[in-house]
Amino acid sequence: MPDRETLERAHEDAREGKSPSTQGGEFVREEFDHIREGKHGARSPQQAIAIGLSKARRAGVKLGPPKKGSASVRRKAEQDTEAGEHRHKPSRRRSRATENALKRESRKSASPQAISRQAKKGAAQRGKSARSAAAKKAARTRKAA
Repeated sequence: MPDRETLERAHEDAREGKSPSTQGGEFVREEFDHIREGKHGARSPQQAIAIGLSKARRAGVKLGPPKKGSASVRRKAEQDTEAGEHRHKPSRRRSRATENALKRESRKSASPQAISRQAKKGAAQRGKSARSAAAKKAARTRKAA
């Protein structure tokens, strides 16, 4: 279950009309914080991001399944979205097993270097025009200081 502060930040983003990916980013940030605090680990920054986006979908953020990605990943995203629409009590045994598995994973996946590497890799895959458009939108939608 996401922290109350994370849910509040995501709802605030939704009220301000920010995109679902921005709302989902709050959950990803929470996940990186959990790893840094030592609550659990992750095998890679990508896994931490996936966990955060899964939590966002289950919390009701309208994030669609990824356009690129395997069928199983898209299916999992659709399951998460559906779970966000109908609340079910999570399986206690499965939750504990997942938590214990993550506790055995590395904490280095949330290091500044790992996150930077992941961000650069993601930006490089998107191409120059997408990066330029993102920068222009950031400049346009930036809060006035």
